[in-house]
Amino acid sequence: MSASGGTRAIVAALAANLAIAVAKFVAFLISTSSSMLAESVHSLADSGNQALLLLGGKKAKREATPQHPFGYGRERYIYAFLVSIVLFTVGGMFALYEGYEKIHDPHPIKAWYWPVGVLVFAIVAESLSFRTAIKESNEIRGNQTWAQFIKRAKAPELPVVLLEDFGALIGLVLALVGVGLALLTGNGVWDGVGTVCIGVLLIVIAIVLALETKSLLLGEAAGTEEVEKIKAALVDGDTVTRVIHMRTLHLGPEELLVAAKIAVQHDDTATEVANAINAAEARIRAAVPIARVIYLEPDIYQPEAAKADGN
Repeated sequence: MSASGGTRAIVAALAANLAIAVAKFVAFLISTSSSMLAESVHSLADSGNQALLLLGGKKAKREATPQHPFGYGRERYIYAFLVSIVLFTVGGMFALYEGYEKIHDPHPIKAWYWPVGVLVFAIVAESLSFRTAIKESNEIRGNQTWAQFIKRAKAPELPVVLLEDFGALIGLVLALVGVGLALLTGNGVWDGVGTVCIGVLLIVIAIVLALETKSLLLGEAAGTEEVEKIKAALVDGDTVTRVIHMRTLHLGPEELLVAAKIAVQHDDTATEVANAINAAEARIRAAVPIARVIYLEPDIYQPEAAKADGN
C-alpha cells in the first residue's frame, strides 16, 4: 500500500466523521435519542482513530537511530492497535452503557425528523468515505477476497478504515431501525435496543482489529509471493547453488528483513563468495524492493544439517 493511498482514505474518513459527529450530537440534544448519542460518540471515536493513524504514519517515517537501528516502521502497527482499544472502550462500552440506561429508563424521542434526517445524511457521508477506502484497497488487493485482504495486509491503515467505515454504516442502519421502531411503537425501549446493538457491533470490530494488529506487532513474515521471489533471486546456479534456510520479518509495512543461509561451492575463494553475496543482495532488492535489510550467511550444503533446521 502506498503511503499516499492510505493517507487519502484516512483523511476522507476523518473529514466525514467530524462532520457526522457534529450533526449527530446536535440531533441528540434536540431529540434526546440514546442511539444518536451512541452514534455521536462512535463518530467522535472514529475521528480520534483516524488522527492516531495519521500520527502513527508520521512517526514511522523517522530515521533509524543507534537505539532503534531498524527504524520506527512498527509505530504504524502500535497506533493501529491503539485504534482498536479506543473503538472498544470509547465506542463499544459507552454504547452498551447508554443502551442499558435507555432500556431501563425509556423516554420518547422528540423532534423525530432531526435524528432521521441526520442518520440519512450520515449514511450518505459514510458511504462516500467507504467508497474511497474500497477504491484505494482495490489498487493493491489483487485477487484476494476482502477477508483475506484484511487478514494478510501488512499496512494496517486501509484495513482499519475499511472496518471502521463498514461498522459505521451498519451502526447507522441499526440506529435508524432503533429510532424508527421507537417512533412507530411509541416505546423508547427500542431506541435503547438499537444502542446496545451498536455497542456489540463496535466491540466485535474492535476485537477483530486487535487480533490482526497484534499479529503484526508480534512480527509477520513476508507473503508467499514475496518469499518465492526472494528465493528465486538468491540462487544464481553458479556460486549460490541453493537456499539452505531463510527467515523474513516485516520491520514495518514497507520494510522487510531477510536473513538466509545460502549454499556456496566448497572451493570458492573468499572474494568469490563476497561478490556472490553482494550480487544476491542486489537481485533480492530488484525483485522485492521493500527488502531493505538483508543478512546472508554462506555455508556448505549438508542435507542432514538442513533437515535439522526444518528445511
